[in-house]
Amino acid sequence: MPIPGGSVAVEWSRPAGTKAGAPVLVFLHEGLGCISMWKDFPAALATATGCPALTFDRLGHGKSSPAPGPATESRDVNFFQTEAFDVLPAVLGGAGIASNDAVLIGHSDGGTIALLHAGKYPVRAVITEAAHVFVDDISVAGLAAARKAWRETDLERRLARHHGANTGAMFGAWSSMWSADWFRDWNIEGALPDVVCPVLAIQGEDDEYGAMAQLDAIARGVSGPVETLRVPDCGHAPHVQARAAVETAMVRFINALDP
Repeated sequence: MPIPGGSVAVEWSRPAGTKAGAPVLVFLHEGLGCISMWKDFPAALATATGCPALTFDRLGHGKSSPAPGPATESRDVNFFQTEAFDVLPAVLGGAGIASNDAVLIGHSDGGTIALLHAGKYPVRAVITEAAHVFVDDISVAGLAAARKAWRETDLERRLARHHGANTGAMFGAWSSMWSADWFRDWNIEGALPDVVCPVLAIQGEDDEYGAMAQLDAIARGVSGPVETLRVPDCGHAPHVQARAAVETAMVRFINALDP
């Protein structure tokens, strides 16, 4: 699907018996993610809720066009705002989805984008998993571990199965931003009060990329009704590592939304 700056890969799940007036579940992947890394989770959630679901690869990820600019220069401190205020509206518009018909389901960086978008545009609801709203010491340590894994393990090969020719530039852009001195003071807590829709915020208690204070900040900061789910014995990917509990919580939350 063409958008300003390139073309994004999209995938729909439209379950039989989709409910009349059902919102569209829009999945926003993590910093190193893409459509294929969600596996069957979007389709399963669509079937369980009777809602259509859209997943897409951000520019520079998966099967989408490369992100503009060299890997180490393609992001700045406004990266998340650009994704939330420019790119996501273009994707929704291209897919024929009204923002106020969308339930944004964002994992990690995708959760950050979802929160920012919901603070500026009306959406039906937001679900976040391991979203970041500031940089903490665990974030920094997790990034350092990822860079070490890139150098010393087969991480590049494993990511390349999903991202192909985008792999090196994608990892470079993500890791350069999160490790940059200029990004250390990044913080979007001031934008959270603008989020007035219902929010379900989820985080694993053993998240290797963010402190539980991230979840607390979201719950404290948003203005709309908010629920939190702290998942024990779970790291950065609750929908993978604690799928049954997370899927149950998401289905209940979505089904309880006002029509």
